[in-house]
Amino acid sequence: MKKYAFTILLALLPLLSVAAKPGYKITFVAEGNKDSVLYMGFYLAQYKFFSDTAYNNGKGKFVFEGDEELEPGLYYVTNNTDRFVEFVVYHEKQNFTLRTDNENWKLGMSSKGSRENEVFFNFNRANESLFQDMVSASKTMDSAEFHDVYVPAQRLRLDSVRLEFINRYPECMLSRMMMATKDVDVPRFGTNGEPLSDRERYEWLMDHYFDNMPLDDPFILRTPKEVFYDRVMEYVDKRMNRMPPDMICPLLDSMIDRSKPAPNVYRWLILNMTNHFLQSKVMVYDEVYVHLVQRYFATGEVTGLEPSVIDEQIERATKWDRLLVGKVAPELVLFDTNHRAASLHHMPGRYTLLLFWSPTCGHCRDIIPAVYKVFERYVDSIGLSAFAILTEPDDQTIVKWKSFLAEHHMSHPYWIDLSGGEANVDWREVYDITTTPQIYLIDNRDHKFVAKKLSAEILEAVLQAIIKNNE
Repeated sequence: MKKYAFTILLALLPLLSVAAKPGYKITFVAEGNKDSVLYMGFYLAQYKFFSDTAYNNGKGKFVFEGDEELEPGLYYVTNNTDRFVEFVVYHEKQNFTLRTDNENWKLGMSSKGSRENEVFFNFNRANESLFQDMVSASKTMDSAEFHDVYVPAQRLRLDSVRLEFINRYPECMLSRMMMATKDVDVPRFGTNGEPLSDRERYEWLMDHYFDNMPLDDPFILRTPKEVFYDRVMEYVDKRMNRMPPDMICPLLDSMIDRSKPAPNVYRWLILNMTNHFLQSKVMVYDEVYVHLVQRYFATGEVTGLEPSVIDEQIERATKWDRLLVGKVAPELVLFDTNHRAASLHHMPGRYTLLLFWSPTCGHCRDIIPAVYKVFERYVDSIGLSAFAILTEPDDQTIVKWKSFLAEHHMSHPYWIDLSGGEANVDWREVYDITTTPQIYLIDNRDHKFVAKKLSAEILEAVLQAIIKNNE
């Protein structure tokens, strides 16, 4: 099977380049350190990257230096084995010194020339102190007391430390980063004083989910995945679960629009969400992909990509727009194994399965016989037919195709097997056949798509739902 080449890795390329700025010089001192080289890196959504190297001057001093200013975010220094410490780049001149005890990088950190990092290191020490208290308590307390009493109390202390830092340094990146991970408080009562229903509370949450996250601040993209990426994907994968496209699209637009003042975040969200719904296995979410491409790619909102990449997405979305659930299936006329013409729009029964497959496709060899068994179970009760197209109509594959049909006893008057070699249209182009199998369900009354991206299990569930609705 072929796979789409458009991935989020492609989207990362423009995020790694920035316009020329004054540059940076970050000095890292760990007296007595024997490493010959240290590495500086940064977070980017779900990934981590190395961005610079510095060499030991013989006294544990390392200088990271570059001609272009660093993007704001959380960075780290590591020897790529057992030493690792984070630091902040945010709204300050990027010429400062980080100094630490070589025995304990994290607890021994101090900063000269960066207030942001002094705040950050002070918080780390307070946080680590609470953690060490918990480690000590776990060795002296019995298990029940430790887990039921001590741990909850220690969590409250940690929350108190976080709140103190947030209140004391509200404009620091540390505070904004911690706020980004804080859940919003969903109200129980409306403005009129009446209790909100579960539905109303859920809708409020979806509208305000990112109130605590500064999507408009460039630093948010360069944070550990738990801060930004995981929360965005939780919103999309869990909170939007089973939502129809007409509800998902405005919520995605609202999230993306919040980030517009931060161009890299804006671009990342557009590209990541587009790729996410491009790869979705949920049949109706093709509509979300089409919406995102039409709104952001076709209008020129996406920048930093090759024109050919943008054109590729627009071309695919244009095709998919014709193939959405509820749209009329483009007519196909092909020839069966006896070279008799068959028309998709003139199939018998109430519903037609449209299948694109080949016996040379591993997934097809597993899925198509299972789909055929479902077809046999419902062919009479629901009025089902099948329009099954061979996607590789060369001489060798045709022999394998006929052998496969015979081997799996796939023979029924209403299951029509068609060679894809001669047709009224270029069906690969019209139906965007880049992977196999592709399986649709069509209503023969109006020739509209009822379902797509079907497996045997999903097909059976759809057919059962149709039967139930008709009762």
